[in-house]
Amino acid sequence: MRVFVTGATGNIGLNVVKELIAAGHQVIGLCRSDDKAPALAAAGAEVYRGSIADPDSLKEGAARSDGVIHLAFNHDFSRFVQNCEDDRGVIEALGSVLAGSGRPLIVTSGTGLANTVPGQPAREDHAIIGCDVHPRAASEEAAAAVAADGVNVSVVRLPQVHDTVTQGLVTRAIAIFREKGACAYVGDGLNRWPAAHVLDVARLYRLAIEKAEPNARYHAVAEEGVSMRDIAEAIGRRLKLPVKSIGQEEAPAFFGWLAMFAAHDVPASSEQTRRKLEWKPTGPGLIVDLENLHIPEG
Repeated sequence: MRVFVTGATGNIGLNVVKELIAAGHQVIGLCRSDDKAPALAAAGAEVYRGSIADPDSLKEGAARSDGVIHLAFNHDFSRFVQNCEDDRGVIEALGSVLAGSGRPLIVTSGTGLANTVPGQPAREDHAIIGCDVHPRAASEEAAAAVAADGVNVSVVRLPQVHDTVTQGLVTRAIAIFREKGACAYVGDGLNRWPAAHVLDVARLYRLAIEKAEPNARYHAVAEEGVSMRDIAEAIGRRLKLPVKSIGQEEAPAFFGWLAMFAAHDVPASSEQTRRKLEWKPTGPGLIVDLENLHIPEG
């Protein structure tokens, strides 16, 4: 297949590109900046210039492909709601090119959208939280809309995707811990976040686009839930910082915008995904990567 990958220069995206090429596929990789183009070309992908800020700029890449993996997302959380609505527009633009062709479109969202059944981990077949509660639902609403227009669309929901350099929202927490001089968790810290190593996630995206099952929902989850206390303690050991519990009322001042996530208990299952795709994650766990966290010099 010739696969158009948005977000191809990000940590997940570049690993997806490498996974696809290693499996014999061709890749057209979206790139908006000159400094990241060499790494994408070195991985063996065709560099495609465009930006999710201009959805129309993506249409030619989609038109030239046998399928699209959409990973790009603006992670500036100061404008999170708008970024989610912008993603809706990107998915609609990609869908307008693929409609009626049978060519697959893989859309990305988060496992937290499916934490809708009290007492149960999020599952692939759960109903999702609406945009009024979680703005990221815009991506899945857009996926449903383009599916209704004849697009072969499926969704990959991500947990905290990690290696020793980046770990999703945990990376933001690390920056806060360094600034505050302490690693904190809320209350007893037993609330859980799901996780998966980036190489396992890259393999899942490849399997998903090769299967090309319409309206499928996949959870890229290797670990159903890692407690925030364990996360804070692992970071504390690596950075040699004290670890402490804070009250819910203290969370906004300590975590800033991350406070909206810091105390959430959002475990997620991937049982259905593993069965459907024969996906078997093998990478190291989140705590292992945090204990071997890369610390930049200076």
